[in-house]
Amino acid sequence: MKLLTAALISAVIAFVLTAVLGRVLIPALHKLKFGQNILTDIGPSWHAKKQGTPTMGGLMFIIGITVSVILTALLCKAFSIPVFSDDENIRSLEIVKLISGFLLAICSAMIGFADDYIKVVKKRNLGLTEIQKTIPQLLVIAGYLASLTIAGNTSMLIPLIGRVSFDTVPGLIFYYVFGACAIYGTINAVNFTDGLDGLCAGVTLPVGVSFVVMAAIYKTTSVGIIGAALAGGLAGYLIWNHYPAKVMMGDTGSNFLGGLVAALAYAIDCPLIILAVGIIYVIEAMSDVIQIGSIKIRHKKVFKMAPIHHHFEMSGWNEKKIDVVFSLISVAGGATAILLMYFTVK
Repeated sequence: MKLLTAALISAVIAFVLTAVLGRVLIPALHKLKFGQNILTDIGPSWHAKKQGTPTMGGLMFIIGITVSVILTALLCKAFSIPVFSDDENIRSLEIVKLISGFLLAICSAMIGFADDYIKVVKKRNLGLTEIQKTIPQLLVIAGYLASLTIAGNTSMLIPLIGRVSFDTVPGLIFYYVFGACAIYGTINAVNFTDGLDGLCAGVTLPVGVSFVVMAAIYKTTSVGIIGAALAGGLAGYLIWNHYPAKVMMGDTGSNFLGGLVAALAYAIDCPLIILAVGIIYVIEAMSDVIQIGSIKIRHKKVFKMAPIHHHFEMSGWNEKKIDVVFSLISVAGGATAILLMYFTVK
């Protein structure tokens, strides 16, 4: 009950802050001429009408979520609602997971901000090169994984199997390689999902709610607070980002979301749960991989356009329909993740 109370407080604060920030940030982005530059070679031609829509709007929910978590933690302390475990060792690890997880998300957002800045201000359409993005992302991920291992977190839950330890040298090598692939993949898969008005935020909102429920199952209030802030912040952002969008989150926002989702999965010791709770991210990323592979090997396209949300656009679906269908699939993926978590820790 205390976890749900803390989660509700966190969600409300994040919602209000993000929604109010839209009134300030969107005019400021217009004034700075931080408008979206639409590339018709990576999206349908009719997206050209979105040209000039302010980007970097992800700053709204980044601020809203971060401030919400801090304020909620202070309120919980004031009203004697425990945020961390009573066990000193577990509490220390939970604190490390929270701080390092937010640093992962914020550092990912900074890389995305650099990419957005180059595209919008420097007028270089492609922004950072793949190498320029990948190297700092991998360095940030390595630092995050190092913080977990130093704190003693060298195990993870395998859905329906249980906890597996990686405290040997070969195990640690696997832990780092797997972690790098999982987190890097999540950050970039969320970025792929950000291609339509309201899509990425609408898909990720149920992900936040799902983590609140999984936090209750795993009995970790801190994860519940962050998951609720994520859901509340995105709900506030959707006021401004639903079709037709008044603002775009940019790589600043999508990278932050990817980093935070990965951190939440690690905070409940189950990174593999991303495959279920982030099912849309997986589908979006795989559609791009399949498309590129097919073109290189068969010289033929599998989809009319990738990622797959553009395929449905080219097939006649409007953006609202895609948003609704993809969000419902995300809800189903979240429900599956909750069941997997329940039977794993049962």
